[in-house]
Amino acid sequence: MKHYQDNFAHNHLPSEDLQPDYIWSHPDFEFPENLNCVDKLLDNHIKEGRGNAIAIQTFTEKWTFQDLYEKSNQIAHVLVDDLGFVSGNRVLIRSANNPMFVACWFAILKAGGIVVATMPLLREKELSVMIESAEISHAFCDIRLCDEMNLVNSPFLKNVCTYDGLNENTSDLEKLMASKPTTFHNYHTLSTSICLIGFTSGTTGKPKMTSHYHKDILLICEAFPKYSLQPTAHDIFTGSPPLGFTFGLGGLVLFPFYYGASTFLIEKPSPELLLKAIEEYKITICFTAPTAWRVITSKVKEFDISSLRKCVSAGEALPLKVWEDWYEATGLKIIDGIGSTEILHIFISSNEENMRKGATGLPIRGYEAKIVDKKGNEVAVNEPGRLAIRGITGCKYLNSTEKQKEYVQNKWNITGDIFRKDEDGYFWFVARGDDMIISSGYNIAAIEVESVLLTHDDIAECAVVGLPNEERGMLVCAYIVLKEQAKANSEFAKHIQDWFKEVAAPYKYPREIRFIESLPKTETGKIQRFKLKN
Repeated sequence: MKHYQDNFAHNHLPSEDLQPDYIWSHPDFEFPENLNCVDKLLDNHIKEGRGNAIAIQTFTEKWTFQDLYEKSNQIAHVLVDDLGFVSGNRVLIRSANNPMFVACWFAILKAGGIVVATMPLLREKELSVMIESAEISHAFCDIRLCDEMNLVNSPFLKNVCTYDGLNENTSDLEKLMASKPTTFHNYHTLSTSICLIGFTSGTTGKPKMTSHYHKDILLICEAFPKYSLQPTAHDIFTGSPPLGFTFGLGGLVLFPFYYGASTFLIEKPSPELLLKAIEEYKITICFTAPTAWRVITSKVKEFDISSLRKCVSAGEALPLKVWEDWYEATGLKIIDGIGSTEILHIFISSNEENMRKGATGLPIRGYEAKIVDKKGNEVAVNEPGRLAIRGITGCKYLNSTEKQKEYVQNKWNITGDIFRKDEDGYFWFVARGDDMIISSGYNIAAIEVESVLLTHDDIAECAVVGLPNEERGMLVCAYIVLKEQAKANSEFAKHIQDWFKEVAAPYKYPREIRFIESLPKTETGKIQRFKLKN
């Protein structure tokens, strides 16, 4: 048994006493000590004669499991042979959802690396923070997204290898792959070897690094899909979440491949394109956010979606009206769910048999949940409190003992969400317990937006809050104190918005700006955000 040559990630794991309890009592959740999750997700399809089955489709491409297997093996050879990679290195992927993203993801794990998947909207500043935090040494970047990547200047980043997401074989990676063998001996990892680092926005401004093991990847495939989806090899999955989110990774790659099904990837998935894909490619399972379900409902009569059998919503609370309108239009029940990057995927949800509209649902197989007060004591039925979770996966922050102690208390994961539990054990979402703004499925930390705004030369002070919004769930609203009050007008507000989109991820920009002469504060100088929200 070999160990990673680069042990940075494992050396930064929280001690066991700071980790949550891991509980399971079913043989489905037992995996061998020696485990590389790629064997189950990809290689076994080849060994068992399913290589010709379709793995990935887009509007212009079709890859079989054999295609994906061979390309992943070639990329793994490129990493090891040409790029100075050693096992345990962290490798960033910068790409929209496309087949080469998936091939790179598998290749990194085949070579014994740790994947750090990112979203295409991130800018140089955000990429740099990730690279510095995780000491990332290598990156695969879609050639169409190189501009921001080229601005990154870090002593940790040794190699950026470009690929062509349009599959036109014009970039560095495809040229290096051309001469490589199509077979590769997967690195012998342990079930408890870290394979994935997911960055999560936090209220401190510095993103937290969540880590997950090879066995965690397979554990979640035995949890939510079996509980809510009952997938078969005949299913075709699609959806809108980026593969850089663990919600998207699970729903669009891990779950379909675990069950021998296929996935349909869309780089810029508008509601219209999702409906087009469902109609033309006979999609059976779709993952997207409540805001998208709202728009899709208004357009669904224009498409034939008779193939669709399961609809999944997560990323923010699903409004009852969206559920009712969709059900009335289609006869399909949207499966709501809550998950987190820390726990990897959905842990409370429902299936068609036990669904109670308006409720998030029940703890799914592999997890248990309770509602607690600030001291960790369980609260009374229907009383709002903090959501506590434990089960087959849990929080393992790499870079912060302090944050680990906040998220894991009394050996339970405390998610930061306020829920209530009814007399039948169903969990109902009440609110977020912090200043996280969830808008159109994106998690946006108020303090991250503030930290960007405060770099603008004309801004003296600012405070960012989330305001309820029917279309997006919440809107990012910035209260801004200008150095020169005379500049406060709608034109200058638009200038700030345009500037923000140039320097940070556009989805984080304040869609509403309110100029204010001073911010409400406590005697100690702390901003009273609740006054702004009201």
